[in-house]
Amino acid sequence: MIEINIKEIVESLIDTFLDAGKISLELRKKGLIKKIKSDNTPVSNGDLEVNRIITQKISILNPSIPIISEETSENRFNNDLNNFWLIDPIDGTYDYINNLEEFTINAGLIINNKPVAGLINAPAKKRMFYSYEKGNAYEFSNGKTKNLNKIPSKKSRNLKFISYSNKIKPEIQKIYDDLGVKENVRMKSSLKFCVVATGEYDGYVAEPRAYEWDIAAGHAILENSGGTVTDFKGNEILYGKKDLKNPSIILKNKNIL
Repeated sequence: MIEINIKEIVESLIDTFLDAGKISLELRKKGLIKKIKSDNTPVSNGDLEVNRIITQKISILNPSIPIISEETSENRFNNDLNNFWLIDPIDGTYDYINNLEEFTINAGLIINNKPVAGLINAPAKKRMFYSYEKGNAYEFSNGKTKNLNKIPSKKSRNLKFISYSNKIKPEIQKIYDDLGVKENVRMKSSLKFCVVATGEYDGYVAEPRAYEWDIAAGHAILENSGGTVTDFKGNEILYGKKDLKNPSIILKNKNIL
């Protein structure tokens, strides 16, 4: 049984995430050095520097738990891990390198293959989210900390969901129809988990796509705020799969549970 103080670790990482966000914006302002990775996705010196900052701090605070990052190969092919960190230093690299605002910095802590804590910073939007265990999910913005669990529930007949594409596939449209979704707005980065947790949007639906590091931090934040994260069949989503790929996913905030 692993024993760590999750609250203490997460709170010790907040300033690191805020600093990494500032550095990401400073590097972008100076002009990013960009290249295409072997999987045909872009990466920049900003991605790599943020990755260095985050992984270095986590290794100091929590040396007993391995790290899996999008930008490094270490531990990625270790299929025996139950407890580990998942890092996506820049989720939404396209937005980042094209001077858009939606990109995020992410770290999720997995214990017994379940997400228990997460940190997401959206530096261009000046919004920082973090969570540790049930009932503890927060947003830090404009110098103030807000407990997402204490946001009053608002029931609505006209549900507003997030989609990653403007083209809604038939299997997703069926779920929209079943739930009563009347509007959807496109959003690509992990910020979607956070704005569902705050109640700005009601949910999100996607077929199998992307990787575990894309969703782990947001998964923890949304669940710890009272929302749910399941696959299309209502099953719990676990982490540490052999290929680290995500199944289908449905996010719901506490208003529509």
